[in-house]
Amino acid sequence: MNFKHKYIFSALLASLVLGSTSSCDDSYLDKNPLHAISGATFWKTQTDVEMALVGVYRRLQSQVFGHRRSMLDGYSDNSFDRHNQLGFQNPSIGIINPSNVPTALYNQPYEGIASANYFLENVGSVEAVPQATKDVYIAEARFLRAMFYFELVQYFGDVVLYKTAPKTAEDAKIAKSPKAEVLTFIVEDLDNAISKLPAKAYAGHAVKASAQMLKARVRLYQQNWADAAALTSEIIASNVFSIYQGGYANLFLQTTQQGNPEIIFSTKYLAPNNAQGNEGMLVEIGWYGGNQPYKNLVDEYETITGKMITDPASGYDAANPYEKRDPRLKMTVLVPGDKFVNPDGSTFVTTDPVLTGFTQKKYMDASKLPWDRSKITVTDMNIVHMRYAEVLLAYAEAKNEVSGPDATIYDALNKIRSRTGVGLPPVDQTMYNSKETLREFIRHERRIELAMEGHRYFDLKRWGIAAAKFAAVKNPAGVSLIFGEKNNVLPFPQSEVDRNTNLVQNQGY
Repeated sequence: MNFKHKYIFSALLASLVLGSTSSCDDSYLDKNPLHAISGATFWKTQTDVEMALVGVYRRLQSQVFGHRRSMLDGYSDNSFDRHNQLGFQNPSIGIINPSNVPTALYNQPYEGIASANYFLENVGSVEAVPQATKDVYIAEARFLRAMFYFELVQYFGDVVLYKTAPKTAEDAKIAKSPKAEVLTFIVEDLDNAISKLPAKAYAGHAVKASAQMLKARVRLYQQNWADAAALTSEIIASNVFSIYQGGYANLFLQTTQQGNPEIIFSTKYLAPNNAQGNEGMLVEIGWYGGNQPYKNLVDEYETITGKMITDPASGYDAANPYEKRDPRLKMTVLVPGDKFVNPDGSTFVTTDPVLTGFTQKKYMDASKLPWDRSKITVTDMNIVHMRYAEVLLAYAEAKNEVSGPDATIYDALNKIRSRTGVGLPPVDQTMYNSKETLREFIRHERRIELAMEGHRYFDLKRWGIAAAKFAAVKNPAGVSLIFGEKNNVLPFPQSEVDRNTNLVQNQGY
């Protein structure tokens, strides 16, 4: 088998067997896996194309895009990676080098890129698919490729750019491309996706708003505030999405994720055969208590008065510290005095002691208690990557940077704060009335609303405040967190530098 075939099969074959359908409607992602395909007869029919596209989507079920996405907060001031499941314990205290950087952060995006490139190289040859349909499939693959590449840029900066699949092993050994060039390529993919994807509600695969929001993230990263504001404003004006009023916590449970008007893109699972399995979130985070919030995060939740707990007028009661707080606190974090109750009436207890005093509650489906690795066979909550609340937060941030406070910014923030079941007071416009003060409040609101969803690490880096925020927190061993990245980028895993002799290690490592 030559390198190209090895590249194809290592990156894609396992995911090609995910499903098939004879139609081109939205249901082609709603299929359980088949058991085998014939490579000799593939790329002949529309069913083949749809199977291959599902294979690209399947890459989102890897650790860092799938059931461990919440654990990215373990590389920030939000939470502690209790069992080192993503390998963040040492990096979070400044011990970071090419030998201990989590390889999943590098390998899994490239696996997705390989799948996307293989799809894009072959889909054009299938004459059975109408061109208009093919254009949408191509746009989906380009959106996914952009998502994988943007993840790499945020971690590593300059990265190896494969616009097409390498033909030989030697062809794969190329130097990294400048970050600006990679970002340009990402934007090209997203512009294609925006022009071709349907402008409709999310139903399991990328839509126009998915690509618009990802491009808005890129523009926030580049501090291109005007573009970010324009992109998010277009999503808002489309009136396709809205804040879900059925309960903040329910956004993250499988039973209420289907057709949810707030979700714009997610990693999708399908029970019984394509679920997270017995190593999913309910085991790693629920049973093991693997993602433990810090008190630093808990203390940032306002009281129901809409004031920070440090404000004497907030009504905060140190004797009852978790009462009369922003309701999102108890929907995100299991605080002392709160508990999960098993079907037999007993209190659920994690397998190991809780070291920070808190465990994650977001995504934890109490209807499937008792969480136990030997008993849980189906964990199938979709992992939410983009939702309308983030659109509003991104709009508020970008618009404030462009022109300072205005009514549209306050309105965007208040839509989030006033959702049913949260019901916080409107933003205090007398207190947050300048670009600087409103900037800090938007960052606060973003931390609270998106806590334990894998955003915090990226936000701290792009704002340039990771070092200061890390330093304000100590891990359970009493060691202060340290943001140890050199030049704001991670080192490449040593195994990748050894494999690709043209890959120069990032400066400082």
